[in-house]
Amino acid sequence: MTGSALVLGLIAGTCTGYLVQAGREPTPLPPLSQPVLAQARGEAPAPLPASQDRRVKTDGDLRELLLKKPRGAKNTQWLKNGVRWLDLTALAETWTQPGEVFGDLVRDEFRRSVMTVWEDDGYTVEIRLTQFRQEEYTAATDATDDLQGWAEGRPNKSWAIPGTGNGRAYVMTEPEAEPGFVPQHTAEAHAWRGDIAMSVWVTGPKPVPKKKIMDVAERQMERL
Repeated sequence: MTGSALVLGLIAGTCTGYLVQAGREPTPLPPLSQPVLAQARGEAPAPLPASQDRRVKTDGDLRELLLKKPRGAKNTQWLKNGVRWLDLTALAETWTQPGEVFGDLVRDEFRRSVMTVWEDDGYTVEIRLTQFRQEEYTAATDATDDLQGWAEGRPNKSWAIPGTGNGRAYVMTEPEAEPGFVPQHTAEAHAWRGDIAMSVWVTGPKPVPKKKIMDVAERQMERL
């Protein structure tokens, strides 16, 4: 009985409160404090011309952004037309652990990749541009950081690539030697711009001059 009385008392009190509230005049709401914004006048800015709109360039044919083969250079035997598209599988196979890299590229929202190769003055030059969708994060930056980490893990001399933020060029101070092959000297450069990661490799039987790797890297970045 005591419990029943407690429940009935709560119900009666609640009903009385509703009746009192219903008999009161509604309380007006306070005025909004949002200021009135003046409408902008004049014409909207004109869209950027295609020559200045980076997305117009990078959303087109990615092969057109590759640095052109210099005069006097020649195509290699294994890439006779000088330019090649790299799909996800082909790009992953350029690494020593393609299965792991394949998964990383899927996670990184790989979009497309192109490469060009030529032979010049006894050196082989390879340039690769890899583009990412970048809907979740800036994958081009991460890809460049990873490649720079691999380069810095070997004895080298390195320099910043002007106008690229954290882009760097590396000349390896020890040649790569494999049984049955002439030791090869190497240099490489890695940088990014927007959603594109750029890599350059120069290989030859003689040490690669700093000027050569820097020149190729700077001219390629100018095209981006």
